Amino acid sequence: MGTLLSVNVGLPKDVPWQGRTVRTGAWKAPVSGRRMVRRLNVEGDGQGDLAGHGGEIRAVLVYQMESYRYWRRELARDDLTFGAFGENFTVDGLPDDEVCIGDRYRIGEAEFEVTQPRVTCYRVGLRLGEPTMAALLVAHHRPGFYLRVLTEGHVGAGDEISLVSRGPGALSVADTDALLYLPGRDPAKLRTALDIPALSPGWQQSFRELAGAGEPADRPGWPGFRPLRVLGIVPESADVSSVSFGTTDGTPLPAARPGQYLSVRLTTGEAGGEVRSYSLSSAYSAPSASAAPSAGGYRISVKHEPHGRVSGYIHSGLRVGDLVDVAAPRGTFFLQDGTGPVVLASAGIGVTPVLAMLHRLAATRDPRPLWWLHTARDRAHHSFAAEARDLLARLPDAHQHVYYTAESPHPGEDHVSRGRPTAASLAALGIPADADAYLCGPTAFMDDLGALLTGNGLRPERIHTERFSALAALNPGVTATAAVRPHQPAGPPGAGPLVTFARSGVTTRWSDDRGSLLDLAEACDVPTRWSCRTGVCHTCVTPLVTGDVVYTTPPLEPPEPGTVLVCCSAPAAEVVLDL
Repeated sequence: MGTLLSVNVGLPKDVPWQGRTVRTGAWKAPVSGRRMVRRLNVEGDGQGDLAGHGGEIRAVLVYQMESYRYWRRELARDDLTFGAFGENFTVDGLPDDEVCIGDRYRIGEAEFEVTQPRVTCYRVGLRLGEPTMAALLVAHHRPGFYLRVLTEGHVGAGDEISLVSRGPGALSVADTDALLYLPGRDPAKLRTALDIPALSPGWQQSFRELAGAGEPADRPGWPGFRPLRVLGIVPESADVSSVSFGTTDGTPLPAARPGQYLSVRLTTGEAGGEVRSYSLSSAYSAPSASAAPSAGGYRISVKHEPHGRVSGYIHSGLRVGDLVDVAAPRGTFFLQDGTGPVVLASAGIGVTPVLAMLHRLAATRDPRPLWWLHTARDRAHHSFAAEARDLLARLPDAHQHVYYTAESPHPGEDHVSRGRPTAASLAALGIPADADAYLCGPTAFMDDLGALLTGNGLRPERIHTERFSALAALNPGVTATAAVRPHQPAGPPGAGPLVTFARSGVTTRWSDDRGSLLDLAEACDVPTRWSCRTGVCHTCVTPLVTGDVVYTTPPLEPPEPGTVLVCCSAPAAEVVLDL
């Protein structure tokens, strides 16, 4: 079948990159003699980022001599020596279009099983000095593959590689890679992939999501921003007010999913206006806390932050009758259809999206058992207390518990506790383990409550969360540094189109000195999420609120309409990104 040409190892080290430090084990070098291969890796080897590399499922990375020859020609490189692609085993034979997931091989004393293609990671490009290498490996169908160690043993250069058994389904490494990363995927091959036990759990999950994707996501109700009229402004608590919007001609607005948000653009003295995103507190506008929603409008509810320009303007400068630029409702945090129990849990202003869900349940008198949990400082800061109580009364099987962190319950208030949710208090509520939970509030609240619910028996995939601020960064291998509040980029201002990062509250002009929107976001310390940085993995996919982009490096598969890959795009005109 083939021959092991070289065993390559390397321990993680810190590598400078774009002003940051990357911890990586991508630098491998050949070793002489025989090496012990154990369950987690080759003796003397290590990985810098175990979330994406290494571990039992990805213990050994394999790359082929034929691919070395190919890339030497394609890249005009004569310096590509064994280990340059970060592989542990350089082999003669075993091409990606013939080796199949689940194949088992014997090399020396050890036995291995093929588990997945190589991860699309920017670090192979960092190692080779070829920034687009992750995309090239996929586009040219030469990813290489990972092995799981079935039997530990010694291996060495010159060992023959023999096939022990074929994996079920005969799905090659190259086909598996294309199935995840390239367009035109075959549904039959997706089903085949999901029936291969050896396929790594991460790839199985990705294929399950692709198989269950069905129709494309709903498109926003209208492109970009449109002017809506302020119909009402209602104080809800000591620091929260609700704003209702309708059309300028009285026609109904498109329906919103309960839990989605609006992006609004307000002129507060800043050039071009400022964009902020606020969850809908009801799917339709409600002019007062006690009134039923009137069809055709939207309502948001905004907390006045002490130093917030936009929230301050909404509370003190906005007037009934004003026109506000509003983008259509969007967001993936919304109430799902179903028949099982539901938990709606919130803290502070995080109540808004789950209140919209409660409106929807009450409007249909949904028979699902419901648990409504809310945490507030005290009664003065408990927004929508009466509204929630009235909505809960319309449901046939609703349960409520409120936590005040700075006020004790009144006599007879069995549904009120002082403090925060605890394992004991949640257990006493009798929340079923098959419930779907929707959580919104400060990050610490959601993390803590999510852990408590998981401890109470809920599966993690049934716990849905919404974060008002920028999503947590996902920058694989980059050494963590102290968080910095998003800001204008250093240096002279650009002369290009305006770029707004809506979640982070930053608007700045584009400069052609930036390679991509991702580079600009990083220059502003906007939290970003990425892996390949070349338009392959779609980790960086970001909703586009308004505007248009051009791709500086064409992605191998375009993202869904209304979204962009920020790692390889630049603004063609003014853009607003949900980032």
